[in-house]
Order: sequence, then C-alpha cells, then structure tokens
Amino acid sequence: MEISRRDLFKVSMAAATALTIPSILRAQAAGVDPRTIRMVKTGDLQVFDPIFTTANITADHGAAIYDTLFSVDSKFEPRPQMVEKWTVSEDQKTYTFVLRDGLAWHDGSPVTAADCVASIRRWGQVHPGGRLIMELANDVSRVDAKTFTIALKEPLGLLMDILADLTPPCLFIMREKDASRPATEQVTTNIGSGPFKFNEALAKPGASFTYDRNEKYVPRNEIADGLAGGKVVKVDRVIWENIADQQTSLSALQTGEIDFLQGPPVDLYSVVENDANLELEVLNKGGDDICLRMNFLQKPFDNVKARQALLHLIDQEALLQAMAPDPKFGRPVTSIFGNNTPMTNDENTGWFKKGGNPEKAKQLFSEAGYAGEKIVILQPTNVAKFNDASQIVASALRKIGINAVLAPSDWGGLVARRANKGPVENGGWNIFITDEIDYSLANPLGTPFLVASGKKAWYGWPKSDEYEALRANWAKVNTLEERKALARKMQRVWWDFVGDIRLGQIVSPVARRKALTGVICMPQIIPMWSMLKI
Repeated sequence: MEISRRDLFKVSMAAATALTIPSILRAQAAGVDPRTIRMVKTGDLQVFDPIFTTANITADHGAAIYDTLFSVDSKFEPRPQMVEKWTVSEDQKTYTFVLRDGLAWHDGSPVTAADCVASIRRWGQVHPGGRLIMELANDVSRVDAKTFTIALKEPLGLLMDILADLTPPCLFIMREKDASRPATEQVTTNIGSGPFKFNEALAKPGASFTYDRNEKYVPRNEIADGLAGGKVVKVDRVIWENIADQQTSLSALQTGEIDFLQGPPVDLYSVVENDANLELEVLNKGGDDICLRMNFLQKPFDNVKARQALLHLIDQEALLQAMAPDPKFGRPVTSIFGNNTPMTNDENTGWFKKGGNPEKAKQLFSEAGYAGEKIVILQPTNVAKFNDASQIVASALRKIGINAVLAPSDWGGLVARRANKGPVENGGWNIFITDEIDYSLANPLGTPFLVASGKKAWYGWPKSDEYEALRANWAKVNTLEERKALARKMQRVWWDFVGDIRLGQIVSPVARRKALTGVICMPQIIPMWSMLKI
C-alpha cells in the first residue's frame, strides 16, 4: 500500500504528541482501572447549572447527576422516568403525576413533589416549551409528598413531548431549595438524584472532574432504550479530563490513557480508522447544524441590512472544507428546520449561492451605515470546528473591508461571555458560532435557536413579532401537514429578518477505544450510565 506524504505527516504528528501528554495521564497508563472510564469532552466544564445554560457539556453533566420526569427513547417517544404513573382529567386540562418509589437525593433526603414543582417553574423561565406550559398553566402545585399537578387553561397535546424534550436546557429535577433560585442565577451545588454523584473532593477545575456511581440509585425496571428505561451504571467512576490540545487527546486515546474522545480532529480521522484499538462512531446520526449568532442588541447587527449582508457573505462550501473535508461528513443547509426533519423546506432561500456573494454583502453593509466599528467574533480555540469557522468568517469579513476582530478563549470562556448584552467596549460581542442538532430543529417549542422574542430569546436575542406570532400557533395545529405549512411561513419571515446564519451541517463522530462498549447513540446528550470497559 502506498502512503501519501500527507498521511505520513498525520501519523507522525499524532505519534509525536505522545511526548506531550500530561505526566498525570502517563502515570495512569501504567495501571489502567477497568472500573474507571476516562473521557475528553468537547470544551471544558465551567458552568454546572444545566438550566442556566444550553451548553451541551453542562447538559451531559446534568444527565449524570440529575434525573428527569420523562425521557425519550430511541424513537424519540416520551417515556416516564421519575414518574410512576399519571392521569389526565376529562377536559384534558389537568395532569396529575405520581413519583415512583426509591427516589432520593445524593444527600440522602427523599425526592418530593415540591422539588418537581419548583424545578418545572424554574425550567419554565428559560425553555421555549416550558415557557408555553407556564403561560397556559393555571397552576403547577404539590398535592402530597409524591403527587403534583399541572392545571392548564386549555388542552396541550404536546405536554409530554415538551416535558421529555432533550434539547438543553432539559427539565432536570433539582432540590426545591436549589430550584427556588431564578433561572438567571446559577445553582452552586451539585446534588441531584441521578445515577452518578459529582465528587467535589476530586474536582480540579481546568484539569478534571470526577463522577462516582450512586450506589443508592434505583433504576427503572425497563430495559434501557435511548435515554429512557433503566439507567444502570456499570463502572465505579467516570473522569472527564480536560486536554485542550486535540492532537494530545488523540495520542492519549491511542495509548490508553483515555477511553473516549469527543470531537477528534477531522484531519486525523484516518489515524483513528487505521488503529486496530480505536473506532470512530457517530452518536448523533442526524448531524449538527452549525449556526452563526449575531448580537441584535448592538451595532452593526441591530440593523437588518447588516444581518442580510452576512447571510449573503457566507460561503458554506468553504466552511465545510475546514469543518468536514470529507463530503460524507458535511453538506450545506438552507432550512432553519435542518436537512433531515419533516419540517425541512426551501421557502425564501434565494439568497443561497455557491461561493457566497461578497459584493452584495459589501453593498448591504454600506446600506446599513457601517462605519468601520469593530466586530468582535468569539473564538473558542479548544473546539476545532468553531475555531476554524470563526477564522474563516473573520477573513471573509476583512476581505470586504469590515473590521473583524477575533476574541480567543476556551469554550467555557465563550459560554460565560456570550451572556453579556453590552457593547464590545464593556466585554460584549457581535458574533459567535455554535451548533444545534438537526433533530431539535424540527420543534420550535423545544429548541431556543428558533425563538425570536428579543431580550427573552437565546443568545443573540433575535426579535421579530411577526415570526413569534406564527410560532405561537405551533401548539395549536394538530396535523403534520398543518405544521409543514406553518414551518414554511415561519422560514419565510426568518430569512427576511435573518434570525441567525447557517454555516453548514456536519456529522461529528466520536473516537473511542474498542474496549469501551455500551455508548448510547442519541443526539445532544451523551449519557454515561451504560458504558462498560471489556
């Protein structure tokens, strides 16, 4: 077999980085514990409250230590988790839920209905579907220690789907005293009732976080299916190692210092595929839509012309070449509802052009009154796809005379800074790049990416009253055809006011050692309870 110079370079580069593996990991390699799994996640965990942020790594943390009332199975159907049984009144307005036996917090106290009520109310401040529930609710209240009700003003057939939705912020149930905080204030404890306990004593911010099996957790009796069923923990401990350099992470995977690597470098996929001990695996089969969020509250993107300029400027194929050079892992996307959902459509997509349209973009920036002000792009240097995309967008802007400035940080720093609504002079921002799973984009009552309620919306704070009036009808239409028609109307308005920019769709496999089994293939959440080393 003939090896190209490029492939030889990749192998040499990966091998060489073994020398740079942190000494603590090299020491661990000498005695690998089969009851301990070591993972490197995308980004680093800095925000621990899964209601405060939509960051996927925080949602994974939430899935480990907290539990949910309902979960979705592999067919994305809602199934009970903490709930044992529920009933619906004759008029379809009042739901009564009874908790199952054996639910306890990590501090030993029992989970109660009051905890659930407080958690629903807090989650309902930030989740799009949760907000709808709270708007329609006459009351969410405790009946007794294990029973609570949701009483609505009108029927809501999607209630169970909303409660089980896996799009962050998910409805993780917290203790009443934690969930009593406003959603805008972070919960500072890590005490849940889930299958893992967060080990505070071994927490090393910036280096590693440790999760221990909750020996007192009582799984459901059903066989695990997707995120539903029995959450059976098969190891004693899971450690999230924070290794910012991806080549170093891959070398650690090759030598057995870690077992799982989320988001391996795309140009080193072949190294994984050629290693007999490693495997690439796609957990999120539908892929992720890469999105560019603009700050509607600050110049220049408070002006629709500037947002339209960016829509015309983007060359999705150039971005995909960097984020997913193999065509089987990436393709353009023009629908706000993704490429693979029942709501995907081509309404109002005439702006899409191969190579983009820099001249049109330059003209629109001029019409927006752009006067050379700095445009700050948040650049997460430890997430390769977003790091690369940020640099390409900055370069494209500079080529048409825009003063684009990159603000490098790790992903945790970006997550903290993107909440700043102020001007760039006060630590604000203009652009950041993130992603959303294609599956979630089918439901504008689930994903915050499809909300345009201004300061109440997700980061970027897009605003369109016309669009929001259409989105409000989503829960009122009953058939698939009605939803498809509504989706077309929503997309037409979205691309007129330009709520965000899509940069392409990619499928991002994880890399794992073949000895690690039981990894659940679901979008958005990577649960740890079924993993096992053989």
